[in-house]
Amino acid sequence: MTARRIGIKICGLTKPADVDACVRHGADWIGLVFHPASPRYVTPDAAASLCRAAPSHAAGGPRRVALLVKPDDALVDAVCDILQPDILQLYDAPERITAIGRRTGLPIWAAIGISEKSDLPRTADTQGLVIEAKAPREAGRPGGNGLTFDWSILTGWHAPAPWLLAGGLTPDNVADALRASGALAVDVSSGVETAPGEKSPALIARFIDEARRHLNPLA
Repeated sequence: MTARRIGIKICGLTKPADVDACVRHGADWIGLVFHPASPRYVTPDAAASLCRAAPSHAAGGPRRVALLVKPDDALVDAVCDILQPDILQLYDAPERITAIGRRTGLPIWAAIGISEKSDLPRTADTQGLVIEAKAPREAGRPGGNGLTFDWSILTGWHAPAPWLLAGGLTPDNVADALRASGALAVDVSSGVETAPGEKSPALIARFIDEARRHLNPLA
């Protein structure tokens, strides 16, 4: 029996201090949000500026994940050209997600909202999945709503691709979430904020520390 270090993504960065905290404390991925309805929205130019001081993944830094919600080709091209992300995280119809993957040649993560076991995907045409709570009907955005779901839904699920657990995670509940879900990677945004879009370097550090205390056993 071996154990695997938990992968950690900090999403919705908007300030240089956010990026610095992620780099200093060893986050695996940093997420930039290109959805105007989000309080964590950044433009491609702002995202590139934020990442300029961070080492590239090749130099030991975190991978850059661009989060896009039903983007048109012009936005996809701008993000890819200006930010040069390592991964695209997409909220869109499966056919469109596949088309964007072919267009860009980048690894794609599909974001999947769930509320019951039947919502869990059994197949995947992407390199990764982000599993989170299904957005309420009244929500103005498909993710980043700070909602958890019943993690026991994941018991017995055979994931068709590598996946991250997201939705309502905080430094206080991430260890429980990892134990209950069996996730090997987690994704946090509002759970390390003092107000919507205002990341706390101290909470980022604490979240990473709490998650890293948990080693997931693998047969």
